[in-house]
Amino acid sequence: MKKGKLLCLTLSVLMSIGLLTGCGSDKKEAGSGSSKATVMKIGHVEPEDRSTHKALLNFKKNVEERSKGSIKIEIYPNGALGGDVQLTEAVATGSLDMALPSTSVLTTYTDEFGVLDMPYIFKSSQAAFNALDGDVGKELAEKVKSKGIDILGYSYNGPRSTTSKVKPIEKPEDLQGLKMRVMESPIFIDYYKTLGANPTPMSFTELYTGLQQGTVEAQENPPSLTFANKFYEVQKYSSIDEHVHNFLAFLINDNKFKSLSADNQKILQEEAKNFVKEQRAMELKDNEKAIKDLETIGKLKTNILTADQKAAMRAALQPMYDKYEAKFGKAIFDLCAKYNK
Repeated sequence: MKKGKLLCLTLSVLMSIGLLTGCGSDKKEAGSGSSKATVMKIGHVEPEDRSTHKALLNFKKNVEERSKGSIKIEIYPNGALGGDVQLTEAVATGSLDMALPSTSVLTTYTDEFGVLDMPYIFKSSQAAFNALDGDVGKELAEKVKSKGIDILGYSYNGPRSTTSKVKPIEKPEDLQGLKMRVMESPIFIDYYKTLGANPTPMSFTELYTGLQQGTVEAQENPPSLTFANKFYEVQKYSSIDEHVHNFLAFLINDNKFKSLSADNQKILQEEAKNFVKEQRAMELKDNEKAIKDLETIGKLKTNILTADQKAAMRAALQPMYDKYEAKFGKAIFDLCAKYNK
């Protein structure tokens, strides 16, 4: 073979090897042969000073460090990418990687998520944590997996409690005739109708003015949120009844998750668990402080419902439970009850 032909053949082989090597490296995640990181965008509606965002900053740091830069986390707070409904839809369709919406919006995908909005379904925050970390959380997560959504965990949005301009809430009869602002949720509306109140669906952004002008006389939110929005300026009583323990679902698009290496999938799962643990502890601490601040700074007269008082409220709601057990199925209610023992 002539030297010219041999040189051409050698160059051709070397170029082929180079091209094949280049093609192979494009498929690798950053940190394993490529300098390009996989960007994961997370959206939520909470402000930066809330526990959700604070704990997410640590989640970001830990994931990026453990993945050696092959995953980059971008966090978008304050509803910058939309409200809870829009965020959930975006994750389902794949136009957003991750989000932390209220579990209430997931009823769009499966009715059973509504069980988490049932008043007094859990006797304590710890019972609720155990349920969401256990069989209840797993079963609900399976319901939305077919929609393109995986759930990495459930962070805590606080124990919803009641404030009023009229009187403290200690027993079911205290809600009779009370003009109560509620979220635009059939379950919350049914809750207050069952106990004889006059529920008024109202946007959260309109709530302060509604209380100030007397359109509504009472409202319910986690104490930390009640204090942060200064509702104490237009209320007189704070009743810590903890009728609903609110959660945010840590969502990730199923296809995006599956596109990651096994090591990076494991990192995300483990750090999501760490995030949930840290965030819950922060939220519980924030709410304990807010309960005191509502009394000392906000000058609200505070009462904390006992276990017996909560049981009386729950007993008065049996007609509502009968209705939703027929709708969601009794099995999910029985599963929740297991964690109250």
